[in-house]
Amino acid sequence: MIRHFGYLLFTGIALLTMLPHASAADALDWNYWRGPEFNGISRETGLPDDWDPRRGTNVSWKREDLGTRSTPIVMNGRLYVMARAEPETAREGERIVCLDAATGKTIWENRFNVWLSDVPDTRVGWSSVVGDPETGNVYMLGVCGYFQCLNGETGERLWGFPLHEKFGLLSTYGGRTNFPIVFEDLVVISSIVIGWGEMAKPAHRFLAFDKRTGEVAWFKGTRLLPFDTTYSAPNLTVLQGRRALVFGSGDGAVWAIEPRTGKPIWQYRFSRRGLNVSPLVVGDLVFTGHSEENISGNAMGAVVAIDGSGRGDLTSGGALWRKDELMMGKCAPLAIGDRLYCFDDRAKLHVLDIKTGKAVMRRPYSVGGTTMRASPLYADGKIYAFGTSGWSILRPDPKRGVKVVKRKRLPAGEEVYASPICSHGKIYVATTSALYCLQDKTKEPGTVPRPEVAQEAPSKDEKPVTLQVIPAELLLKPGDSQKFTVRLFNGQGQLLKEAAAEFKITGPGEMTPEGVFTAAGGEGHYATTVEATASGLSGAARIRVVPPLPWSFDFEGLKFPPLTWVGARYRHVIREVDGSNAMVKISTIPKGARSRCWFGHPELSDYTIQADVKGALSDNKMPDIGLIAQGYTMDLKGESKSLQIRSWVPQLRMAKTIPFAWKPDQWYRMKFKATVEKLASGGQRAHLYGKVWPREEDEPAAWTIEAFDASPNLSGSPGLFGNAKDAELFLDNIKVTANN
Repeated sequence: MIRHFGYLLFTGIALLTMLPHASAADALDWNYWRGPEFNGISRETGLPDDWDPRRGTNVSWKREDLGTRSTPIVMNGRLYVMARAEPETAREGERIVCLDAATGKTIWENRFNVWLSDVPDTRVGWSSVVGDPETGNVYMLGVCGYFQCLNGETGERLWGFPLHEKFGLLSTYGGRTNFPIVFEDLVVISSIVIGWGEMAKPAHRFLAFDKRTGEVAWFKGTRLLPFDTTYSAPNLTVLQGRRALVFGSGDGAVWAIEPRTGKPIWQYRFSRRGLNVSPLVVGDLVFTGHSEENISGNAMGAVVAIDGSGRGDLTSGGALWRKDELMMGKCAPLAIGDRLYCFDDRAKLHVLDIKTGKAVMRRPYSVGGTTMRASPLYADGKIYAFGTSGWSILRPDPKRGVKVVKRKRLPAGEEVYASPICSHGKIYVATTSALYCLQDKTKEPGTVPRPEVAQEAPSKDEKPVTLQVIPAELLLKPGDSQKFTVRLFNGQGQLLKEAAAEFKITGPGEMTPEGVFTAAGGEGHYATTVEATASGLSGAARIRVVPPLPWSFDFEGLKFPPLTWVGARYRHVIREVDGSNAMVKISTIPKGARSRCWFGHPELSDYTIQADVKGALSDNKMPDIGLIAQGYTMDLKGESKSLQIRSWVPQLRMAKTIPFAWKPDQWYRMKFKATVEKLASGGQRAHLYGKVWPREEDEPAAWTIEAFDASPNLSGSPGLFGNAKDAELFLDNIKVTANN
């Protein structure tokens, strides 16, 4: 397939809590995975008390071709969900499917490849779509880092790009993928990013894009060298009258940041590993948990209530209460009345007093199954909770904690990872085998009023404290021009105005007084910083300029890998090897032994990349050394002494592997050519060619290996793959040329 790029309590339904308002065109739409109030609560009534997937009881429709781990959304009468495409075939990828929410019939499907990723195929569709009621557009992040904006009616791609190739998003072994969120004119997404320049070291970073154009508004991160990846979806809220985005970070802390600027408000250090629970906000209190090591002591897991009205580092004194050894590491909690409903990783429900954290029930209740990954839904006075292999419908009870309405197991082989949602009188449940629409047609659907919501406090503060330069990040070609704008924000993170500014640049190029930058010509790869000054404040934007092919890199005269390469500097060093400079991927970088880096524009296609390579030997083990072209890797594998062409590591939907007995401490020349061929049938395929030979010998006429892909990647940045876990690897004389 072609790749396109005060804390107020509430009682039951009568909720009186301060939550952010969602400007939904339809109040019953569910356009974010945790709902319009970001808390897993629906105001609808007349919902099912039971269902049976085997007999079809209260099943309005079912799609057996849409089993997924992605939580669906509903907007404007349409349901949107992410899922695997053509699973367990040579064409497998990822897709967004738009259905008629009432009938389950497909309206459109947008399909795309998974490439240059370590995500297992069973974890495709990890993230969820987010809908924007203002534009009707939907946004999604694929498991490999492909981010796009689609027309919600037609599925047409309006803009998109691979975040891994362009910005350095880390696509992990496990597949943890973050959730986009829309706020005003922005769509915000995050990941562990290993980028370029001052962002070369890993951090959990957020990118805010203009939701209409894809232009980068801000690009900010938490602490460097995070412990882990994360999939803690952010909560958009109001804290002390101030707009905030609250999330669990890969650095093990809970953070609140300004959504318009990315500027931090506070942090609460919580765990020694990344946080995966999406925080729940009630008034100014933030509730969340984890199931990893705590930052102090020997206990594993904790649930905490953080006073979100604070500023700065809240680790000491910022918690209203904390309950250690409660292993709530995957599911977001629910706040109902004066109680907090926490579901641990073993699918057991703990009911806590929301003021003190003390347990209400003597023993936790088992939802069903042995694990739980789906966050619960509260609607029609009932809690819908799904373990991986069983489920419960529960009713909050003032004495016993909960009463069981119904509890059953799922059919054998079906598991639930996605969270249930509610919209227009229906419950939607996604399992690994099917997507279900649940409706009790004997009941009259209805709603209760949505509670009053906290509003951002109006401010008379006209003093600017933050200056933002837009776009904040650019990748250009020589001669390209870009107009920059400057925005000023007050101390509450509120936009004051766009402002005239004085501009200066550090690096090649020209800048007009009006803020128009033009990249210098020539064949060099360089970076330029744009600095703008206004009202006594300054801000900056970063530009990489990468010329058209051909490129050549021999590392002579360099102390570090090329500045413009994404993902290179943290994991590689320049060292004299055999009489000349070479780039060395070292084996001592924590969690960075296996990695990729990219050289430039993701839209490049039909080119050849060549490099001199050498692998060291350590404890009788050798590294893996690979070249990347157009979304494919040619990998010289050390352990198996083989040569492989592939696109997607765990799935190997397309792959060609041959024996290749290469030796340690000997230079080889690798050559990898990627082309796109038109077929007589009108389709296209990728044709990949590879050669490897001892550097001191003449280039052989025949290709060493060839492979084809019937679902081609049509473009992609040139780059490198390497695994130095066992031994160092060396690279020199890298060339990239357009095919004849």
